[in-house]
Order: sequence, then C-alpha cells, then structure tokens
Amino acid sequence: MRVNELFVSIQGEGLDAGRPCTFVRFTACNLRCTYCDTEYAFYEGEHIALETIVERVASEGVKAVCLTGGEPLLQPKLPELMQRLIALDHDVSVETGGSLLLDKIPEGVVKVVDVKTPGALQKDPSEAGRRRFLRHHFHYGNLELLTERDQVKFVLCDREDYEWALEFIKTHELATRVAAILFSPVHPNLEPATLSAWMLEDHAPARLNLQLHKYIWGAEVRGV
Repeated sequence: MRVNELFVSIQGEGLDAGRPCTFVRFTACNLRCTYCDTEYAFYEGEHIALETIVERVASEGVKAVCLTGGEPLLQPKLPELMQRLIALDHDVSVETGGSLLLDKIPEGVVKVVDVKTPGALQKDPSEAGRRRFLRHHFHYGNLELLTERDQVKFVLCDREDYEWALEFIKTHELATRVAAILFSPVHPNLEPATLSAWMLEDHAPARLNLQLHKYIWGAEVRGV
C-alpha cells in the first residue's frame, strides 16, 4: 500500500472532533478539488506492506484510526486493512470523496463521505459541464450504502455551494440516512460566521464543521 504519512494527532473534524486518533494518509487521488489542502498526497509516499501498517498503528496505542488521503479507496488492499484493524478492536473511519463505490467497506467502519459541490470542481455553467459534473463528483450508488453510523460532509466555497448542498440533502433525504451532515467553509472564501448565519436562518439539518487541527497548529503544518 502506498502511504503518504502515518501519525497520531487530534481528530479535527466530524463527530470525533477532539479525539486522539492515528491517521494513515494514502497517496493518490482521482479528483482535483479547487481548495485541496493535501496536494502533497497526490504523488508523495512510500510503499509499505499491509502487515507493517497494522503493526505501526497498533504500536501507537490509540483506539481511533482514520484512513484518509488523497483517496484511500484507490488502495486495493484497503478493505483487508480495515478488517485487520477492526479485529484489533480499533474504531476505524475512512474519509472518502465518494466518487468511488463504497460497497467493499466492512460494516464496522464509519464512512465519512465528502460529497463534492460545484465549487469543488472547475465550474462549467453549460449543459455539457453540468452533465460532466454529475458524472464525476459523486457515485450515486453510494446513497444506498450509507448507514446511521456514517457522516456526509459538504465543503462549501460560497452561497451557491451552500444552496446546492441543501437541495442535495433534501432530494436524497440525507438527514434520515446518516448520523451527521457536516458543513465545512473553505477558508478564506467563506467565513464561518457567515455560514453559521445562513444555517441558523434556514434551520439547516447540518453541523458546522471547522478543522480544529488548523486552528491549533496552523494550516501549513503536516503530520497533525
């Protein structure tokens, strides 16, 4: 498996925010989001045997494990790694862009699915651009694979993204499918106070999701 970095830090996002966690960040991604903050994971990394990854995670002595990227689902052995970590009684989550089918993820893993908004990819207002966006931004078969343990995240660039996310949530009845819906503002495009005001005004069925690790250590620091 190709690993970009493996480290212990505080989980910065989602329902486990603030919890100590071992992160395994994998190399490679099939998308190129406009706001990506881990571009170094596109290509940088080293090949590490699955058994070695399991041993390194176990040696950290931390119960929570987050598998992230890049796009971790590009690693063919990821389901096997998940099963091994679950067998060691770890609480395992996977952070994925949702453009790849989630059907091979074991039942005990929490899926944190980042549904890409129009602002995440290069906007093309033409009809052809809209169809291209819908083909690539999300695998709609994943809607039936979401459970009440899972979380869905929308990274929002602007008001258009926000309104698009609200419509997606309503259309696909996400509020009844998952444990949490997360709204993350892109810095500096969208101020948290502005997004908070919109959410309160609209009674949005979501949680404001700020990246705690960036507030603690800064936006440019790796391995946190």
